[in-house]
Amino acid sequence: MGYTDIIYTKEGAVATIAIDRPEVLNAIRYETMLEIQDVLNDIDADDTIRVVVITGTGDKAFIAGGDISVMAKGSGYLDVLHALPAGQQICSNIESFRKPVVARINGIALGGGTEVACACDIRIAADTAIMGVPEIRLGIIPGYGGTQRLPRLIGMGKAKELVLTGDHISAQEAYRVGLVNQIVPKADLDEAVAKMCKKLASKSPIALAMGKEAINHGMQTDIRTGLEIEARCFCCCFGSEDRKEGMNAFLEKRKANFKGK
Repeated sequence: MGYTDIIYTKEGAVATIAIDRPEVLNAIRYETMLEIQDVLNDIDADDTIRVVVITGTGDKAFIAGGDISVMAKGSGYLDVLHALPAGQQICSNIESFRKPVVARINGIALGGGTEVACACDIRIAADTAIMGVPEIRLGIIPGYGGTQRLPRLIGMGKAKELVLTGDHISAQEAYRVGLVNQIVPKADLDEAVAKMCKKLASKSPIALAMGKEAINHGMQTDIRTGLEIEARCFCCCFGSEDRKEGMNAFLEKRKANFKGK
């Protein structure tokens, strides 16, 4: 299908979803999230794709937040009650997607931008990026997972500070508190993202999926239950052809050729 809010491209084993609404600094609306979900469905069915990148077009913004021009019109309680959980679920689908998802944070990532980034597995930011959840300034709170994923990533104290003050933070501060994995000069952003994607794409798709599942589900439970989840995921890997290939490659001192089987 054709998309109005995003650009979807594939190059080798990497699929890229770029939010393309430059007139509003790539701010997202409900339709944007539906388009992202449609692309994820396509990627999920394409075994040639090993890694997903989410970014924004241009050099100013990753995602500047939710589209306030849309939100300012207001909606009835029931309309919001329908649309908001649907958007939340799409962020959860990004988080639980079986293939690794890398956020290429090329600029402003506020509100929904930080929330989408938090749903990704790895976040690489340009040193000029700005992040935060300033919804409190509009009389609302984050609605796409910010109040839940931020505390899990950076701790409750810092998360409350960001949510309750609406303050923006620099890429350097985001790295210091653990909100992003890497910061690089803006000119080096594409190279850093490509390097990470290449590294991830070289791994077993089964092990990648199981690693994500063990962490994501285990973090929602007590450690005993988490260990049971880890054991189940480990066993899924152990029964795979990729496990045999990986161990044989190690013993034979060669590079493994994982096929996701």
